[in-house]
Amino acid sequence: MLRATLKSLLARKLRLILSGLAVVLGVMFVSGSFVVTDTLNRTFDSIFADAFGATDVSVRAKPKIEVSELDGEEVAAPLPAAAVDKIKTIAGVRSATGRIDVDGARVIGSDGKVLTSMGPPRLGENWTGTDSLMQLRSGRGPEADDEIAVNANTAELAGLKLGDRVGVLTLEPKRQFTLVGIWGYTGGRDSIGGVQEVAFTTPVAQKLMLGQAGAFSTVTVQAADGVTPAQLRDRVAAAMGADYEVKTGEQLAGESADSIQEGLAFFNQILLGFAGVALFVGIFLILNTFSIIVAQRTKELALLRAMGASRRQVINSVLVEAVLIGLIAAVLGLAAGVGAGAGLAYLFGRFADLTLASIGVPLSAVLSAFVVGLVVTVVAAVLPALRASRIAPVAAMQEVSIPDRPLTRLSVAGGLVFSAGAATLGTGLFADAGDATLWLILGGVLVSFIGVALLTPLISKPVISGLGRLFSWSVPGRLGRLNSGRNPRRTAITAAALMVGIALVTGVTVIMDSAKSSLKAEATRILKAQIMISGDQTGPRPPTYDPAVIDKAAALPGVRAAAGLWNDLVTVDGSQEYVTATADLSRLAEAYGGTAAPLAVGQIAVSRPTADEKHWQTGQQVTVQGARGDPRSYTIGLIFPEDALPGGIILPAAAIKDFGLTQPRLGFVRLDDGVPVSAVLPQIKQLLADSPEVSATDSATFVNQQAAQFDQIITMIQILLGLAILIAVLGVVNTLALSVLERTRELGLLRAVGLGRAQTMRMITVEAVVISVFGALLGVAVGAGMGTAVTRALENDGITELVLPWGRMGTYLALAALVGVVAAVVPAVRAARLNVLGAIAHD
Repeated sequence: MLRATLKSLLARKLRLILSGLAVVLGVMFVSGSFVVTDTLNRTFDSIFADAFGATDVSVRAKPKIEVSELDGEEVAAPLPAAAVDKIKTIAGVRSATGRIDVDGARVIGSDGKVLTSMGPPRLGENWTGTDSLMQLRSGRGPEADDEIAVNANTAELAGLKLGDRVGVLTLEPKRQFTLVGIWGYTGGRDSIGGVQEVAFTTPVAQKLMLGQAGAFSTVTVQAADGVTPAQLRDRVAAAMGADYEVKTGEQLAGESADSIQEGLAFFNQILLGFAGVALFVGIFLILNTFSIIVAQRTKELALLRAMGASRRQVINSVLVEAVLIGLIAAVLGLAAGVGAGAGLAYLFGRFADLTLASIGVPLSAVLSAFVVGLVVTVVAAVLPALRASRIAPVAAMQEVSIPDRPLTRLSVAGGLVFSAGAATLGTGLFADAGDATLWLILGGVLVSFIGVALLTPLISKPVISGLGRLFSWSVPGRLGRLNSGRNPRRTAITAAALMVGIALVTGVTVIMDSAKSSLKAEATRILKAQIMISGDQTGPRPPTYDPAVIDKAAALPGVRAAAGLWNDLVTVDGSQEYVTATADLSRLAEAYGGTAAPLAVGQIAVSRPTADEKHWQTGQQVTVQGARGDPRSYTIGLIFPEDALPGGIILPAAAIKDFGLTQPRLGFVRLDDGVPVSAVLPQIKQLLADSPEVSATDSATFVNQQAAQFDQIITMIQILLGLAILIAVLGVVNTLALSVLERTRELGLLRAVGLGRAQTMRMITVEAVVISVFGALLGVAVGAGMGTAVTRALENDGITELVLPWGRMGTYLALAALVGVVAAVVPAVRAARLNVLGAIAHD
């Protein structure tokens, strides 16, 4: 039986390729995810090992607020110069150097634009000279207060050379410096990990990067001969006390790598999630493939039954074929995954300016490739295998194929599964399920898709009949319409694969378009400022501007009110909260569009939803700890209505000096009645000439820019789901190709009675287009329904408007028709080239 199975498999190589292609693509996505994250993990391990390789022990003051890698940047607490002197006196210390290396030094390039960064920090440092890692390539270190040196990476990106006057943004507004030195690193490297670095003299770095004279961010300690880093760490920690963090360079490298890996793990989970969708679609393709294969092998399997093969042997025969296909596909998918992972890692490295570690194949990639390849293929082959075992030895040899069974049981099962999925989804969306909410939603979506797939054969006949009439004006069109509806199960499975990808894209589009429309409507309703000052955040730190701009803007003719807004992460009564601050609450209210009386000294304002959530009342005291300074007690002086002011907790101007960023992020400018924006906007832009990270726009443009972020999410989702849709397209090709093989004799008879080659190709094309459009139509309907349900569930979270993207949904249907045409090319050509006499004689 095994020999017969292997000979049957090898005799149909095309079938083997088509069966395994979906698994190859799915496995590629899974294994590629592990390859890219493993490569990036080892890359960052190497980067941090280099960065801390020359450090025996590092000392820093404990940060006021501990921030995870995913929540933002942690602000270093200033370490007094006296601590450096104390460390020098500890036994075993050879040297102790006070260092300043703080993110936030943004260099303005020769083109007048700020150098952006999509990941690596932009460090402002004090010049402490070269060492075993750092090498001066040209010039010298800064000696005067208006001099800087930069690493070669920064010089290249900014187009700088020695002697240039360079603008730099720090805690203070733009200042001009003369570039006197450019350095690099051992091994010919321009940077470590793509970091942009600017070195000032120590007093200037203290002022611009820490906002405090006579302080440092860290102390780098070198051990004396015979003292290990661990021994030195313990001695320094004992001497400095609990207010300081003392770690070896090896510890710092490991912790930094771990924090990066936390973000990469999240990235990997996203990739694996989309890989799961692709594999889910692949199951439909494989299920359909094996169903057609079983139908084609009816006589072969019946003959085996007549020769004494048992039902179990027939099942095993189909499953062995599935295992072999799964193994081959796993190997090919793993190879493709290594290539895809290497490509993604390369793009990431170019994007973030990283020197990548060598591409490796982790054990997780290998195991996942074979587990996924085998499990998906075998699971998809189980039902066709059971169906094959039911073939009657004699009756089957008299039939060309297995007759299609009634759809009653399948439809009932589909209805029950869909109801269960809808109930689970509804529970996740509308009930308070706590930590289980996300799993309920994901599970509900998955089960609902399965239910719809089971119901698809029931609705395929009338829908395909209706769609097919669009092409029934010719004989090939009528034949194509009849062929697409002759086997509802097969058509349904093929269409369901396309349905899943398009449904997810449509659902996300409905949610994002609804959120975008709601944002615009809400902003138009509450925002009265006609001019906004803002910038696009392209890295870990948000863009800021000189706070003096607000006062100058307020003094312009035609300006009714102008206010700036500061943001930061603080702790309020021990709980981390994002807060805002403003120099004048009443002026902010007037500029924003609400109303608020001035607050007394030591008072804060809280929105009604925040007060209800925290159970706060007017007059209650709260303790706020900023990224700098000591804890401060404030009294809740105002609880304002939702959306009357921006933010949930608004602190006074006195709190700003304790923020990590002491410059405003946003600005609101409201004009006098009747004053056109065009009369004031150019003047505001002129005021921002020294703040190139931000720009001034009219409020409508600002709202549209914020809403455009939703379009970026949609585009990303479409790209990531592209593989699932590609697999679905292959499913259409696969179904048609195997159907052409199955209908060889029928096609020969049609050709014999006068159907020309071009007509044969049109017939196959119509069949493909009808199936593709049916799948897309089903996907659009299901996606719109799920998107509507999610949107309604999020009504209390601010998504108040439902938008159905008719234009995009129409585009999906048009693309589906094009997909059908493309998918039909190879099967149609194959059908047209059939030898008429050979096809008629085909058994």
